[in-house]
Amino acid sequence: MANICTKIKLYAKSKGVNSIDFLTDVVVEQPAGEDPKIKTWNLSIDEPTADQLNSFESAGNTDETLQAVLNKRANEYLSWQQQMEMIYKDQKNGTTTFKDHCDKVRSDNPKG
Repeated sequence: MANICTKIKLYAKSKGVNSIDFLTDVVVEQPAGEDPKIKTWNLSIDEPTADQLNSFESAGNTDETLQAVLNKRANEYLSWQQQMEMIYKDQKNGTTTFKDHCDKVRSDNPKG
């Protein structure tokens, strides 16, 4: 099940709003034993209904799956300093260490 914040982001994007601050623009709360809900709505577009948010369930699941893959990739890539060192050594030695590293991270974590 897609997170309510993901569905809110997709709803807002469909209405032309590309950035949301979940501390000031939209505040979500989850009272004990209840589903999360919108507590505060400070965007220039209408607050979505539950049905409107639910219409983004499938797209939200897809978005969250992709984000998980991208996060895993980011964790597996080496530091930028290590990557620069690989690039330097590859250019100096005619090797493909950097490309091989990137290809492995991508093949181990396909986007789908």
